[in-house]
Amino acid sequence: MKVAFLHYSAPPVVGGVENVMASQAECLNNFGYDVEIICGRGSQWHPRIEVINYPLLDSRNPQILELKKSLDRGEVREDFDQTVDQIFNWLKDALTDTRLLIAHNVASQHKNLALTAALKRLVSSRQEKLSVILWHHDFAWTANQYSAELYPSYPWILGKIAWEGVTHVVVSEARKKEMVQLTGIDDGKVRVIPAGINQKSLIGLTDELYRLATQHHFLSADPLILMPIRVTRRKNLEMALHITAHLKHRLSALKLVVTGPIGAHNPTNEQYLKELVELRRKLDLENQVIFLAEYFPNGISEDWIGSFYRMADVLLLTSKEEGFGIPILEAGLGRLIIFCSDIPPLRALADGSATLFSLKDSPEIVAEKMIEKLTHDPIYSFRARVKREFTWEAIYKNKIAPLIRDVLQTG
Repeated sequence: MKVAFLHYSAPPVVGGVENVMASQAECLNNFGYDVEIICGRGSQWHPRIEVINYPLLDSRNPQILELKKSLDRGEVREDFDQTVDQIFNWLKDALTDTRLLIAHNVASQHKNLALTAALKRLVSSRQEKLSVILWHHDFAWTANQYSAELYPSYPWILGKIAWEGVTHVVVSEARKKEMVQLTGIDDGKVRVIPAGINQKSLIGLTDELYRLATQHHFLSADPLILMPIRVTRRKNLEMALHITAHLKHRLSALKLVVTGPIGAHNPTNEQYLKELVELRRKLDLENQVIFLAEYFPNGISEDWIGSFYRMADVLLLTSKEEGFGIPILEAGLGRLIIFCSDIPPLRALADGSATLFSLKDSPEIVAEKMIEKLTHDPIYSFRARVKREFTWEAIYKNKIAPLIRDVLQTG
């Protein structure tokens, strides 16, 4: 199904609306939609998302700026309707094969009223197959800085009314309240869908690592437990698996990832990995525990290790012995919550900043310590909430997918 996004501009133009629109476009593309962006200024940044430019859609187009100078004084120039006609005809042709149009801020701002008027005409005259969502980030009519530029007649009034025949979305409850008060629309007709976090960009994931993280649900893990170590017997990984088995009953969305390859200097380590994989099967942890050695037998790059520290919530070390313990320091820089065995090198490095457990403790006891710590850590709790509610993947699943389903059913 073809979905088009509409705004004055698109990346690489920098702006909050541009970033939100681009993230939504990427998200829909990842879930199988045929996506394009229609704008006045911007260029293609994604291999599967076409960016189509038409200069008169740009809020900074010279012709549009000349019209706006007069409009800001309350004057509608004679060529305003001609410009509206041009934009309307172009949009109608550009959207011939489009099933869903998502227009960002075009109906609620006055940056290009010719585009607003053309879109309103398109909505009023469109064929039934085209459904329209108006996504409102800001309302010009509720912003004090624009009060001298708005007038209670056409075309300014288009930003003060609730358009019929469309679905209205706002980005917050505060904006919903503004819209209800401004337009008189029934609040049940306004959906609230927040802006989200693009984890791929924020964390700095390569395309390959993003695909891996998506495949194994690392980005939505709650928590993501990191063991950035090689597969060797002294790391005591079987204890980590038993701890995870107990955690699973309370933390159903957890993931544990062991990033390192098989230890290079002991031929028995290959057998050790096989034993761990069998233990993973017996404990029913195939969906919770990932050994990257199974995918990358020669190990992963330092850049990827850094990305895993940015993705992860927890560092877990169950080592029976260590000479030093570099992951403790890396976790400190990465602001991870640290759980580690109470052996002298790790105890000395953590220096009171880690939750220590005895190697004689049962996995159940260690799991309870971890749950207790996570439950009362406000930073972790907020991070978990962001992953559950404010990543684009979560917003798509919880908000956007139901929205599109409902719009297409009623449109």
